[in-house]
Amino acid sequence: MNKKIKIKNGNSSYFVNIEYNSFKINLLKLIKKEKIFIVIDKKVDYLLKKIILPNNVFVIKIESSEKIKSISSYHSLTKKVLSKGIDRNSVIIAIGGGTIGDLSGFVASTILRGVKFILMPTTLLSQVDSSIGGKNGINTSMGKNLIGTFYNPDAVYIDPKILSSLSKREIKSGYAEIIKHSLINDLSFFNWLDQNHKKIFSLEKNAIVYSIYKSVKIKSKYVEQDNKEKLINKNSRAILNFGHTFGHAIETFYNYKTKITHGEAISIGMIFASKLSKNLGYISIDELDKIINHFKRTGLPIRDNNINYKKILTILKKDKKNNNDKINLILLKKIGRAYFARNVNPKNIIEILN
Repeated sequence: MNKKIKIKNGNSSYFVNIEYNSFKINLLKLIKKEKIFIVIDKKVDYLLKKIILPNNVFVIKIESSEKIKSISSYHSLTKKVLSKGIDRNSVIIAIGGGTIGDLSGFVASTILRGVKFILMPTTLLSQVDSSIGGKNGINTSMGKNLIGTFYNPDAVYIDPKILSSLSKREIKSGYAEIIKHSLINDLSFFNWLDQNHKKIFSLEKNAIVYSIYKSVKIKSKYVEQDNKEKLINKNSRAILNFGHTFGHAIETFYNYKTKITHGEAISIGMIFASKLSKNLGYISIDELDKIINHFKRTGLPIRDNNINYKKILTILKKDKKNNNDKINLILLKKIGRAYFARNVNPKNIIEILN
């Protein structure tokens, strides 16, 4: 089963290739005469063990975590590729999850003012979300992804078979982004997920390929309409941040530690955003119950009692979508349709946080 999606992003375009059991074939196709720098997560370096790489290929292994999205990691990686003689014809290939892609993409976009960049995502989260759209960057003590660029990859190669090495927790973390895509854009997809989530969790071939394909298609729609996230309407790329304003605040609260995964933080964020949508008179109580029940059935968290929610509100005020200290959020008008809510009253936010 092979699916190919063309994404037009600004003045350029690239293909996202989704094919089961295709990793080795695709990697060998990418290795040509120019210098190749493979930046790979140590957790998946076994993928290279049976592949004989020529002398023009340099492998850089990194232990992935949210902590590598830092200025020090950026400096370390640029130093390594420069010491190996990277030039403007070179290619950086990122093999790993979202943090590997974000760091590698930021290096690729800035070193020598930009070199070719290929993504081969190995987590469900990165396959359905972070590898699509050209965003990359690093975190600061002030918040997540505050330093970065928009830089399109030359191609994305997705092999769902690789996901078999992931834990159930990692699969569910990626599933949070899949359910997000359905909530913001496609009621029928949400209903399909409600019936088929167990097949996705067991990585049944057809179900996992279809869910990845649908997520990429939905995300690519917003990326193409608003590649640099400048619109403030129903077509805004910011719509993809449903649940993320709250979720990123939760991650910042935990200082990006492994106590909570990105998907878990986003899950809680989506529940908060859904409750706020209901309180503001948009989605019905029945729709809210349908969302909450789905999260409970699939094991996605809906709240974390260890969080100091007063601090969450303080962090929310620093979000990139805000203007003049006014809080902007992505909320739901109904399941399958999101909107950009401007100048949300902090009192309404405090009510749902409590």
